[in-house]
Amino acid sequence: MAELSTLASLGTLPELARQLSGLGGCTHPIRLDGHRTEYDVDTRTGEIGSVLHHLDSVALPAGHLLVRCNNRRATRCAACAEVYRRDTYHLITAGLRGGKGTPDQVATHPRVFATFTAPGFGPVHNRRTDGRPCRCGTHHDQDDAALGTPLDPDRYDYEAAVLWNAHAGALWRRFSIYLRREVAKRAGLTQRTFRHHVRISFAKVAEYQKRGAVHFHAVIRLDGQEGGDTPPPAWATAELLADAIRAAATAARVDGPEIDGRAHTFAFGRQVDVRVIRSADFDGSQELTERAVAAYIAKYATKGAETATGALDRPIRFLAELAQARITEHARRMIRTAWTLGARKDLEHLRLRAWAHMLGFRGHFSTKSRRYSTTLGALRDARAEWRRAQAAVNGPETETTYVLAHWVFAGTGLSGAEAWLAASLEPAPGTEGEPTT
Repeated sequence: MAELSTLASLGTLPELARQLSGLGGCTHPIRLDGHRTEYDVDTRTGEIGSVLHHLDSVALPAGHLLVRCNNRRATRCAACAEVYRRDTYHLITAGLRGGKGTPDQVATHPRVFATFTAPGFGPVHNRRTDGRPCRCGTHHDQDDAALGTPLDPDRYDYEAAVLWNAHAGALWRRFSIYLRREVAKRAGLTQRTFRHHVRISFAKVAEYQKRGAVHFHAVIRLDGQEGGDTPPPAWATAELLADAIRAAATAARVDGPEIDGRAHTFAFGRQVDVRVIRSADFDGSQELTERAVAAYIAKYATKGAETATGALDRPIRFLAELAQARITEHARRMIRTAWTLGARKDLEHLRLRAWAHMLGFRGHFSTKSRRYSTTLGALRDARAEWRRAQAAVNGPETETTYVLAHWVFAGTGLSGAEAWLAASLEPAPGTEGEPTT
């Protein structure tokens, strides 16, 4: 209240409110010190002319330039995570029906939605689809905290569970290689000639199951040799693609480390679900449309291990930090196992201590092949360009400008008064991610 009173007495509250509204609801912005100056440039002589615009952080109401944190985790910043989710939705949608630089004809190409699960590491509490109770004899509610936790924690294979997460990305890469082989085999083509007929494009996200194991959801598409710009051959059907995916997922294997005489090999779980994307083909009643698939995948782009398993949403520097952490016992044992394995010299390349809070998984949550559709970077650039265009509507028009800027990191977050004021504001137009729709 004292800070608010001071700001009110100085008459800077309205300016501060405008600066905070430009964050689009970001609750943990980055604070920068520095300046930015735009100069007019004579296009004929190249000489720098008058100052068009000057910005100095000292003159800003908050005393710093505030920049959105752009954290994709909903538990860290809900507003920035929502922008990330929307961008992921548009990225997936563009690869399904075109737009944002992707030709519309991709909507006619064979497409499937596939889910690749993790293997088992021991019995866990679950909700059976056949109506029968869990192995513990209980009909668990969907919000029951026991779901996903081991029936017998002392016999659960925590070592293999953590190492699975650490090797899941490598297993996906192996699967993508096998998938090209399987499609070529069904088409009667050699590996050398395959790339001259068909290109496989995909976009995927990683999701944590309640037991803390990573699995993947992916949209996989068959294109012609030039990608989405050309149609695939007549033999390249969605059914052929689905069959090849199941075969490749079954065959893909990645060798893991040998620990205390025990060799680890990793493969996908037995439940590989592959569904052709059509107008109506989802559990017999719900529609598996482009919109439904994109929304389903984008939902997981902002969720980490902390959402599914009650783990941490940031790295730890010391194992002792777990004593004060409000996390589940299952997540605690997963993190402790990752930390212990991370001390081994032969596992240094897995960086298990750096990624212990992620239960060993260090891959990207959303990835795509180069020609699937647009990129998250392109969507961010388009949004930034839209904001610049809006800001320049009433500004000076110039053909060429010279920009001189220098910024240094000054901290993160909002002060108490800034946080209170930001919570009462609506985001400024154009800061919520809408320009990419």
